[in-house]
Amino acid sequence: MSVRLVSWCAMVVAAAILAAGGCDRGEDKKGSAAGQSEGGVAMSISITSSAFGSNQEIPRKYTGEGQDLSPPLAWSKLPAGTAELALICDDPDAPQAEPWVHWVIYKLPPTRSGLGEGVPRQMMLQSPAGAMQGTSSFGAIGYGGPMPPKGHGTHHYHFKLYALDAPLQVSGGLDKKALLAAMQGHILGQGNLVGTYKR
Repeated sequence: MSVRLVSWCAMVVAAAILAAGGCDRGEDKKGSAAGQSEGGVAMSISITSSAFGSNQEIPRKYTGEGQDLSPPLAWSKLPAGTAELALICDDPDAPQAEPWVHWVIYKLPPTRSGLGEGVPRQMMLQSPAGAMQGTSSFGAIGYGGPMPPKGHGTHHYHFKLYALDAPLQVSGGLDKKALLAAMQGHILGQGNLVGTYKR
């Protein structure tokens, strides 16, 4: 290979790196910084479960092969100004174009620090008072536990909690898409707990 060709190749590679933002030129890397969501909203909320650890297997009790109960969840470090909370649980490993939605629950009061095991499958909840549940990909209201195809490997279930700056003016029964649309522009912070399961 000639010296001229080598030099030209080096220039093309350097240009590609610069175009992709691969060089540190003091630019704001807010969107890709550690602790940021894809939308640039700070992942400020800590969300945990006493039933399983981060990236650990979800016990059978909370799956479609068991009692299919929603797992206990706890959260802390809500952003200042949080007026309401919402939670979506989905599985991006499902063999389809969009993640399979297992749970949609919203209008959770910021005074609550979590949810107990086995939230009833009701659109309007008495506890927490005023909370509502939406429709999962199963076509039902409330939580539907992991039930991946047999032999499909390990699936990852994302319990994503959103802190909102204002109460949502919505009805019960929303699906994930409708809830995300209603929350647009109102998300102060997020948290994510990932559990796994395979059959």
